Amino acid sequence: MTEYQIILFDGVCNFCNFWVNFILDRDKNDLFRFTALQSERGQDLLKRFRLDTANFDSFLLIAGNKYYTKSTAALMISKNLKGLVIILYPFIFLPKFLRDFFYDLIAKNRYKLFDKREVCRVPTEEERKKFLN
Repeated sequence: MTEYQIILFDGVCNFCNFWVNFILDRDKNDLFRFTALQSERGQDLLKRFRLDTANFDSFLLIAGNKYYTKSTAALMISKNLKGLVIILYPFIFLPKFLRDFFYDLIAKNRYKLFDKREVCRVPTEEERKKFLN
């Protein structure tokens, strides 16, 4: 039985939704499941790990009993995707403060750069099985 890894993302962020689509297209091993940080399930997961339930400047990857944030989450996800994106994983060896500096720069400006939605992403019928309720 496969233990899925859960990606929590900002459901109203266009940039975040782009990356959800990107991951969906490359998740050939059916490893990832998704939920918005703002959703009831997302909020429950944040509370479970004693994380801030109001700050959505980072997406998270939950793998078993561990969680990863910011650039570490992105790189851990890239390691498990098909295609050229896997070449990003070696950046995990750069110092976290350096990786997260660039992550934070984009995260703080994502709404200005990419706008936002009024509502969370609604998955297609085919994608629905990959989203947690």
